[in-house]
Amino acid sequence: MADNVKPRVRVPRSVTAGEAFEVKTLISHKMESGQRKDKDGNRIPRSIINHFSCDFNGENVMQAELQGAVSTNPYFQFDAVVQESGTMTFTWNDDDGSVYTESKDITVG
Repeated sequence: MADNVKPRVRVPRSVTAGEAFEVKTLISHKMESGQRKDKDGNRIPRSIINHFSCDFNGENVMQAELQGAVSTNPYFQFDAVVQESGTMTFTWNDDDGSVYTESKDITVG
């Protein structure tokens, strides 16, 4: 597991059914490409977030596959539309098998 990994998510607490709203996510992660070497000349192993997904009430809203060229602290911003109240779940998968999740409840009013 990478050190000091912290997911952050910003979504509105309440939205109008059928209207688009903005979703912002950021995860603190070093995103080591596997190309650099440490002070002793040893290659630093690759450690990146390789997959991101967002689901609402179990249905996929957005997903992305990430590669080694992604910068530190990957940030995603996208619009979503929901018809009912529920939970939006965000999942980040790391090369080392670690899975980081964050959930936010959204109320349709």
